[in-house]
Amino acid sequence: MTTTAPAKPAVDKIWYTRCPVPTASGLAHNLGWLSDAFAARGLQVGVLQEAPPEIARHHFDHRLLGLFREGGNVPALVARSEGAPTRLIGLTWIDEGQAVLTRPDTGIASPADLAGRRIAVPAWADTRAKSFPRAMALHGFRGALALAGLTLDDVEHVEVPPTLSGRLEPDSPAPTWPGLAELAAGTVDAVYVKGARAAEEAAAIGATVAVDLDAVPDRRHRVNNGTPRPITVHERILDERPELVTDFLVQTLRAADWAATDPDGVRRILAAETHSGAEGVARAYADGFHTGLHPDLSDERLDLLAAQEDFLHRHGFLAERVDVRAWAVHEPLAAAREALARATP
Repeated sequence: MTTTAPAKPAVDKIWYTRCPVPTASGLAHNLGWLSDAFAARGLQVGVLQEAPPEIARHHFDHRLLGLFREGGNVPALVARSEGAPTRLIGLTWIDEGQAVLTRPDTGIASPADLAGRRIAVPAWADTRAKSFPRAMALHGFRGALALAGLTLDDVEHVEVPPTLSGRLEPDSPAPTWPGLAELAAGTVDAVYVKGARAAEEAAAIGATVAVDLDAVPDRRHRVNNGTPRPITVHERILDERPELVTDFLVQTLRAADWAATDPDGVRRILAAETHSGAEGVARAYADGFHTGLHPDLSDERLDLLAAQEDFLHRHGFLAERVDVRAWAVHEPLAAAREALARATP
């Protein structure tokens, strides 16, 4: 009896979703390594944010067969909770300037000083996944308040427009961080921010740091949309074209190795990726951050992602619970490490 081999998935192009954040895969893309690796397989690489809207929208729902996504965990977890056929193949942790900001005149200088004050909370967007600015602010404030034994019930929530966007047009400035305009106008007393662009915008309005979350030793207080940051892939690609997943992870690991040796090169790329200047990058990313871009699926990072999943579920961001450990698959990263070791003299 003859058997017919199963047809390979109809992938004619690999899509990479570009988030304005520090990622090893983003470095690999900027260095041309992703394009080179997939060209050797006869495939082109497209940047999702530069695609037509009907394709670019998959940044949030991850229902695009050839999509590799390293970005915020809120859209990734929401998509999985809504049935997206994805698998988790890596997690990174990069501290990127998480802070609670205030104005000099508020007298807020510590987590305890937030009690009873007005905090900026972005409104719900039209989908759970696009509501990641709300999730970030709530979890950021929760982490800060917990340092003083306080909770989100101990502050006044003031809704602000959810202006932060997951889609950046090519060569356009990044959107204004939600709540900073209201902070400058005096209608809120505190705003959660993270990243280089937010640091630049905050400096421009004279905001001051009330709580530096990056300085808190316990990582649990810093769990948020980008900490830890997941790498996800469509499960059909993983099942039927695992070599493509290995290729992607090999180049990601290569870029992480390169980053560890060239901090100036990393900062130059990040200044362009985050749509901020060198000063904003310097404010957001502490010395030595460039050495920690390697993905892994350690128990610690999985536990931290599980803490984020629990928070998102409690606050209405997930349609269903996500079993983080069942979602993760360890073999691709192990295969990529072995492949890279064989290729390295």
